[in-house]
Amino acid sequence: MTAVGRPPVLRRHGLESGAQEEELAAVARLAVALTGLPAAAVHLLDPSHQHRVAAVGCPLGSSPRESSMCASVVESGEAAVVADAREDARFRSSPWVTGARGRVRAYVSVPVVADDGAVVGTVCAFGEEPLAAGEDGVRSDVAARLEDLARLVVQLLEGRRRARLQEDLVAHAEEQRLLAELTLREAEERSELIQAVLDSVEVGIVAADPDGRVTLFNRTALGWHGLDADPALEQVDHPERYDLFCPDGATPLRREDIPLHRALEHGEVSGAEMVIAPPGLPARHVVSTGRALVRADGARSGAVVAMSDVTAERAQRLALQDAHGELVRREQELVVLVAELERSNADLEHFAAVAGHDLASPLGVVAGYVELLGDVYADQLGEQGRGWVQTCLRGAGRMQALITALLDHARAGSASCRPEPTDLRELLDQAVGDLATAVGESGARITAGPLPTTSCDPTLVRQLLQNLLGNAVRYRRADRTCEVVVSAARAADGWEVAVADNGTGVPPEQREGVFDVFTRLDPASGAGHGLGLATCRRIVERHGGRIWLDASPGGGTTARFVLPDGRGPGRPAGVGEAGDRSGARVLDAVPVAL
Repeated sequence: MTAVGRPPVLRRHGLESGAQEEELAAVARLAVALTGLPAAAVHLLDPSHQHRVAAVGCPLGSSPRESSMCASVVESGEAAVVADAREDARFRSSPWVTGARGRVRAYVSVPVVADDGAVVGTVCAFGEEPLAAGEDGVRSDVAARLEDLARLVVQLLEGRRRARLQEDLVAHAEEQRLLAELTLREAEERSELIQAVLDSVEVGIVAADPDGRVTLFNRTALGWHGLDADPALEQVDHPERYDLFCPDGATPLRREDIPLHRALEHGEVSGAEMVIAPPGLPARHVVSTGRALVRADGARSGAVVAMSDVTAERAQRLALQDAHGELVRREQELVVLVAELERSNADLEHFAAVAGHDLASPLGVVAGYVELLGDVYADQLGEQGRGWVQTCLRGAGRMQALITALLDHARAGSASCRPEPTDLRELLDQAVGDLATAVGESGARITAGPLPTTSCDPTLVRQLLQNLLGNAVRYRRADRTCEVVVSAARAADGWEVAVADNGTGVPPEQREGVFDVFTRLDPASGAGHGLGLATCRRIVERHGGRIWLDASPGGGTTARFVLPDGRGPGRPAGVGEAGDRSGARVLDAVPVAL
C-alpha cells in the first residue's frame, strides 16, 4: 500500500500495513514471555479501525474498531486483566470471543499512552483457555510489566517518528538545495536569454535605477550612442554625455525632458521624441515608450525605456510632404490644361461641324455643275474633256466622303450619349441596311449569332457597327468571299461584341495606332480617310467601354469592344427563348430579323 493509501495513524508513525517492524515484534515476544499466554500483539487505533502492527501467535491486519476488544482499554485508559472473556460484560459479545473471529478467553491488555497523554493503542496478550483460579492476581502483576512494554512502544514509535522527521528534514533540505541550484541556473539562463533578446532586437533599450542613474544599454542603444551606460554619471550630465537633442536635432534636451527620467518620475512615457547625435555617428531620430518598475511594496525600483528609430520614417514623411506639395501644384496646372484642352476640343468639334456643313453645300453645287457640264457638252468636250469631268467628279466624291466622315467624327464626340435598353440585333439589321449597296456589290456574307439587349445609345452604337462592318467589307481579300461574323459574350464588366472578318488583316504593331485620327494602313491605296476607327473608339469610350483589334483565326481582323451595363455574368437576353433569336442567322444586304 502506498503512503497515500496507508491509514493516517500508520503513516504518522512510519509503519506499513501488513509489515511487521522487528522492534515492535520483540515487544510482542516479551509480552508472551511475561504473561505465559500463547499470543500477544501491539495495536494502534484510529477512530474507525484497529491496526495490529506487531504480533506473535496471530496474524497482522486491521479490523473495525467497534468489534475490537482493545477499544474499551483505549477508551478507559486502564489496564484490563480478564480470566474468561465470556464472563466479562465488556467482551462477551465481541466477535473475538463468540467465535465469529476468534475464541479469546484469557485476555491481558494495557494502554499505550503517548507523551501528550493521548491513548493511541494497546499491548495485549491472550489465549483460548481461561486463566486458572488464583492466576488473575499473578496476571495483574504481569500487567504492570506490560505497562513497561507499552512505554517502550511509545519510545519506539516516538523514535521512529523523530527519525522519520529527521529524514524528512534532511530530504526537504536536500530538495531545497536542489531547488535553489535549479532556480539559480534558471535565473542565470533567463538572464542570458533576456540579454540575448535585448541584444537581438533593433530597438534601443535603456534602464535606470531608482536614483535615475543609467544602468543598462542593449546592443542597439550602445551602437546609437557610441558608448556604454555609466551608472556613476549624475542625471544632470546625461544630455551632454549621451548627446541628446530635441526633435529639431539642434537644441540640447533638458534633463527633465529625457524619456527615461520622465518614466521614472511620472510612472510612464509614450511617444516621446528626441534625437541622438553623437559626434562621428549618424544622427538618430527616435520615439521612446517606457514605464517605471515598481516593487511589491509600491516603491519604484527603476525605469526602462524602449526607443524606436524613426529617422527614415521622418525623412520619408518630409519627402512625402514635398511630393504632395508638388502633386498639388501639378494638379492645379493639369486642371488648367484639361480645361483648356476641353475648350480647344469643343472649338475644334464645332469648327469641324460648321466647316463640314459649309463645305458640303458649295461642293455639292460644284459637283452638280461639273456633272451637268459633262452631260450637256459631252460631244464638244471630246474624250479628253469627258475624262477631266470624271476626274473632277471622283475628286468631289472623295471630298464629300471625307466631309461626311469628319461630321460623323465630330457628332460622335459632341452629341449627347443617352443609354437606353437596346436590342443589338435590331441595330445590326439597321447597320446592314445602311451598307446594303456596298454589301451587295462585294458579295459579302454577314453572319450573326445571338446578340443581347443592353444599355447603350442606339444612334451611336448603330454608327459604331456600321463603321466596323464597312471596314470589314472595304478591306476584303480579292481571292476569297468576304465573310463577317458578329457575336457577343458576357464579360466581367458588360457585353463583349466581336466583329470578325477574313480580310487583309492588321499587323500586330499597327493594331493600336489605327485608332488615331487620319491613320491609314496603306495611305497610297487611297482607301478610307483614317477616321472610321477613331470614331469607333470615341463612341465606345463615351459609353465607358474599350475597343481593340485581334487577328481572326485563318486570317483577317476581329474588332472587339465592351459595352458596360453594370450586370454580372449571365447569358445574352433572348438566348434559348422562343423564336429565331436562339440561333445564328445570315444577314442579307437589306435589314432582316435575326
